[in-house]
Amino acid sequence: MSRYLTTRELADLLRIGERKAYDLASSGEIPCVRAMGKLLFPKAEIIAWLNASRSGPQVAEPPLPPIVAGSHDPLLDWALRESGSGLATYYDGSFDGLNRLADRSAQAAALHIHEPDGFNSQTLRDLMGNAPVILYQIAQRQRGLLLAPNISDISGFADLKDRRVILRQDSAASQRLFETELNQHGLSRDDLNTLPVCARTEEELATALRDGKAEAGFGLGALARPNGLRFVPTHSERLDLAVWRRAFFDPPMQTLTQFLHSSRFSERATELGGYDLAHLGQIHYNGASG
Repeated sequence: MSRYLTTRELADLLRIGERKAYDLASSGEIPCVRAMGKLLFPKAEIIAWLNASRSGPQVAEPPLPPIVAGSHDPLLDWALRESGSGLATYYDGSFDGLNRLADRSAQAAALHIHEPDGFNSQTLRDLMGNAPVILYQIAQRQRGLLLAPNISDISGFADLKDRRVILRQDSAASQRLFETELNQHGLSRDDLNTLPVCARTEEELATALRDGKAEAGFGLGALARPNGLRFVPTHSERLDLAVWRRAFFDPPMQTLTQFLHSSRFSERATELGGYDLAHLGQIHYNGASG
């Protein structure tokens, strides 16, 4: 997910030799950055350069599958079912969802990727350039340490050393954020007593804690009360839905977004807790190319 390509990566992308890649950079034919004696190529600009070089007739794009991929969120998952949108789901983390969005095997992806200056937008742009994708805010939500009901001596990341912890899969944005936090507290996975199997969804993580299989996990505050868990809030994060623009205006997605603005959705968010819908529907990114 780096914002820059190396010369080798550019050559692989264009299926040319590295010498040719150097020649393109030297002649100014391709966007590049020279830093510390190395050549780097901004991924988003390379994608835009390739799109600008396109020729030939415009061919109708194949239909996008009615699938919402990405991060599992209990409130959004409930809305997808209750709205009657007809959209299917495939949850395997924000980064997996973003890749599925990019290769068009999903028409939307739920994302909560923490970035230095916000959430989701830069990562989306780095991978997909200026593709016609909309980033639509669902909610601001609380994340932190979910604790089994009988655990009262964990108050932060530093207390997790040698404790029984359930992890998420590597493609989950929460797992990457969790490992960043561990590192900042002088810990790593090796310092934890981790379960041999990770939780593929937020609900699987909460269920494992409720059933006593683990003592702690990095999860959503919304799942604490329904599962009788303790919750130590550590982060507020923005949950967005990244949607191909042409799918956004189709009936399934419009059915979903209309339901998101209903009183039933608001009441469900209040019932779960840990959600702020003040900016529901705000567009944080709208790719320009068509």
